[in-house]
Amino acid sequence: MKIKDRLEFVSKPNVYTAAENESVLNAAKTMSERNIGSVVVIEDDRKVVGLVTERDLLRRIIAAGRDPAQTKLADIMSTELKLANQNDEVAEWLRIMSNERFRRLPVVDDDGRLVTIMTQGDFVSYTWPELLKVASAKVEEKVGSNNQHLLILGGALLYAVAMVFLLR
Repeated sequence: MKIKDRLEFVSKPNVYTAAENESVLNAAKTMSERNIGSVVVIEDDRKVVGLVTERDLLRRIIAAGRDPAQTKLADIMSTELKLANQNDEVAEWLRIMSNERFRRLPVVDDDGRLVTIMTQGDFVSYTWPELLKVASAKVEEKVGSNNQHLLILGGALLYAVAMVFLLR
């Protein structure tokens, strides 16, 4: 499935973007107000030049003792980014994000302009149906196709739900 075909892609709110010369303080305030974890730094033509995350704020501002009002996004942004094309496959990017341990993926169009940002959380909803299909196929392969796999999956789901409530 292509990224642009995901419901999460279509329904995403506008990406918070800012210019390189924006102060870290202003960006952090906006991130807090919008309850989001990052700002995509772009040029005038919406080409992505950097990304600043909550972790960047923690490590490069707070822990470093820098003044966020006097520091520009350009001073702390990550610039070596992975950028996905909206026509790329979800499964491939999910694998890359997992293997390379990053959670935010700017998505661009064919001209390299920012369209949205996807997170690992956006892709997780993709994995559950796929995992259930694989598990169902494996059970059917081992047990047969007389619907016993539905009982096994149902039991596993019931157990998971029970454990969530019992461990509260």
